[in-house]
Amino acid sequence: MYRKISDYLVNWKNSAYRKPLILQGARQVGKTYSILEFGRLNYENVAYFNIETDPLISKTFDESIDPDYLIPVLSRISSQTIIREKTLIVFDEVQLCERALTSLKYFYEKAPEYHVIVAGSLLGVAVNREQFSFPVGKVDMKTLYPMDMEEFLLACGESELVMQIKTCFQMDTPLPTALHEAALAYYRKYLAVGGLPDCVSKFIETKDYILVRHTQDMILRSYLNDMSKYNTQNEIKKTRLVYDNITVQLSQKNTRFQYKLIKKGARAAEFENAIEWLVLSGIVNRIYRTEHPKKPLENYKDIDSFKTYGSDVGLLCAKMDIVAEDLLYISNELNDFKGGLVENYVCCQLIAMEYKCYYWTSERGAEVDFIIQRNGKIIPVEVKSADNTRAKSLNLYIDRYKPEYAIKISTQNFGFENGKKTIPLYAAFCI
Repeated sequence: MYRKISDYLVNWKNSAYRKPLILQGARQVGKTYSILEFGRLNYENVAYFNIETDPLISKTFDESIDPDYLIPVLSRISSQTIIREKTLIVFDEVQLCERALTSLKYFYEKAPEYHVIVAGSLLGVAVNREQFSFPVGKVDMKTLYPMDMEEFLLACGESELVMQIKTCFQMDTPLPTALHEAALAYYRKYLAVGGLPDCVSKFIETKDYILVRHTQDMILRSYLNDMSKYNTQNEIKKTRLVYDNITVQLSQKNTRFQYKLIKKGARAAEFENAIEWLVLSGIVNRIYRTEHPKKPLENYKDIDSFKTYGSDVGLLCAKMDIVAEDLLYISNELNDFKGGLVENYVCCQLIAMEYKCYYWTSERGAEVDFIIQRNGKIIPVEVKSADNTRAKSLNLYIDRYKPEYAIKISTQNFGFENGKKTIPLYAAFCI
């Protein structure tokens, strides 16, 4: 399956300023597959080391982190001749060996001719930094997210449809009705399947939503295990409580995170570490309210007001035990959750495109779902779960701040009218 990260990796390989690369991301987003496929296509050979499954690797780093010592030993362990510029060296599950992370500094300083990529979840890179220093300034870093809607469509063999969607987005012209309806059907399938590669591949192979749900349940279970494995004892229960509560937060009319929904009398001080852990792990996305939508947006964020979203919409539906049929046929029973679910979907698409997202509220409760900076312009993004054309909050924002244009995402076809660029839900990846 095509992943956009492959283009980044090729550019990294060819860069004159290349440094050892840390590829981050939540579990099961496809880090290992993407690296190995890139290595297969672009190098003579790949020396792959899984620190979790091979205890010799950690012992080797305990002995020395000097590249002159490591290279011949690693060649022996991997049964691969490691050649400068021609071999890709990969350390997987790097969070389990801090000295492997520290060694990247010396690969950069003493042996830059070796191409090194390490893979690890954000939680592993962020915690347990007590003994060894992180190689700040000595590494490149990239985050891999679940497959976005474009990658999903390509995996389903719909490259021509993707091209037509991109053309209509650029031209603000409607997609032919038959294609528009077909794309909306794929969007609803994506809600059920999500963007984790294992789930997508099983869906493509079998079209069996029950098998996909079983795969999602196993991934959710592995996330819960990580919460125990990579967390302090007194934070495990809190982290699980917060994670289980994400879907409850999204079911509220006001999706701003409310501690009281976790448990009665809950306070920020009690749960802020748990939320931070989930964000660093890549399991949860957090966006802050901006008090004033002007540059730089980061200067005006309200750190006490934020929303949380699941990092994958398929896992979100699995957590809620929402059956595929309710998503494919838009069951009215989902009305209370539908708005939050669609917001979550759009948030994932924007983050996959590496937007830093915020949201905005007025003093009287008007709310714009997302504020992004696109092509140097601050753009409001309103999200609707259907073809509802009313957007009072967006109109208030436009009247007050006079943006160059606004984006409205719904089930409506492409168009541009009264300063609003209308984008169908399936085309959020075009933004």
